[in-house]
Amino acid sequence: MDFLHSMAAVSAEELLSSAALVLLLWAAWGGDKAARAISVAAFAVLVAAAALALPALTAGAGGKAALAFDGHLKMDAFAAFAKLLIYLGAGVTLVIAPPFFDRFKAMRAEFPLLILLAALGMGIMVSANDMLTLYIGLELNSLAAYVLAALLRADGRSAEAGLKYFVLGSLASGMLLYGISLTYGFTGTTSFDGIRAVLGTGPLSVGATFGLVFVLIGLGFKISAAPMHMWTPDVYEGAPAPVTAFFATAPKVAALALLMRVCLDAFGGQVFAWKQIVICASLLSILWGAFGAIGQDNIKRLLAYSSINNVGFMLIGLAAGTAAGASAMLVYLAIYVVSSVAAFVIVLQLRDANGDAVESIADMAGLSRTRPGLAAGLAIVMFSLAGIPPLFGFWGKFLVFQAAVQAHMVVLAGLGIAASVIGAFYYLKVVKVLYFDEATDKVQGPGEFANTVLLVASSLFLSPLGYLLTRWLGALAGTAAASLFRFG
Repeated sequence: MDFLHSMAAVSAEELLSSAALVLLLWAAWGGDKAARAISVAAFAVLVAAAALALPALTAGAGGKAALAFDGHLKMDAFAAFAKLLIYLGAGVTLVIAPPFFDRFKAMRAEFPLLILLAALGMGIMVSANDMLTLYIGLELNSLAAYVLAALLRADGRSAEAGLKYFVLGSLASGMLLYGISLTYGFTGTTSFDGIRAVLGTGPLSVGATFGLVFVLIGLGFKISAAPMHMWTPDVYEGAPAPVTAFFATAPKVAALALLMRVCLDAFGGQVFAWKQIVICASLLSILWGAFGAIGQDNIKRLLAYSSINNVGFMLIGLAAGTAAGASAMLVYLAIYVVSSVAAFVIVLQLRDANGDAVESIADMAGLSRTRPGLAAGLAIVMFSLAGIPPLFGFWGKFLVFQAAVQAHMVVLAGLGIAASVIGAFYYLKVVKVLYFDEATDKVQGPGEFANTVLLVASSLFLSPLGYLLTRWLGALAGTAAASLFRFG
């Protein structure tokens, strides 16, 4: 019965793994000609997986979370919330990718398979209740991501991005594994529940402290928090645009959710120990992302530094160490995912008359006169990422600062607010180029219908209309955060 219970609890992961194997056979027999059909099938699988994950969130945080496979996986509302965002990011990638790759005659049948396998790994990550399960899920996601970054084989930038991501990712994985080994050595267990029980709330030993530090360093690389961010600008710029959109959404959600579970669950009794590291990474990410973005002329590199900056703000919610902080972080993360979708849908539509990508910010000058709809969408994204009211991005920043103040971390909240002013500069610089510089007429390529629909939907979400969803989104995030704090 325990095995049957476990199989029922991981129904979404079963669906993803079974579908990936079936679609792999389809790809082997059908070849690249079947790539679009496989993408449609993979999208349907993600929708079905989301439907299987949803009940765990809507059922609420009450009661004991469903544990699977002797406690190695925890299927609770927190994991369900993260999975829905992961499947959203993966599904959008499958929608926007085929037209892009068709222009290069590089649409491969393995692309949707890699997305599904990455989504499977991310689902395991956010449900992990054991260090070994954590590592298996993370590596399944990472191995797929390395291949995705280098998918354009004839493009030197894509190959370079894949190689850099692989080398630096391997280094980070080694550090994470070393931290896991140290933690196991000084606690005698890899279970999150066991680690929390052994470490308790007393002083940490030197060995356990080093274990915690190395685990956080490894996870810091995955969320691209400073100073473990060095891969982000090069990979964002070099990877194909749909793959970059994927990296900015689904894996970001999975890594941040995993970091939350490790800190608040496995090391939940040692808040003071990890809070110092999180605060340091938060402030470094905010400042490094802001100052690094100021000198960027490539829109994809600017969005990479923007992601580093926004991760810093999200970590303020984690640093609070409270359910309110975790809820605020999840709301911020949901808004950021939609902002990233909108941003990269726009990037995909920035093409010249020959169909080549236009990535230089200077080449977007005067876009408001040649493509007013595209310019308006990009302006909404920039203002929302900057946290300027009344756009919805302001709400995420407000919630994390409020959580920090409620946790008596007024100085951290004040520093975050001051640093957000610095970050607003480079967002406003883009808007200034769009609306006030002399038009270059570089952007001329037509937009795809699916991209236009996604842009309109995400722009409405980020507009003041998004505040109509605050109660609903806040309730879901609150349920997810409450389940994360129900230990055992």
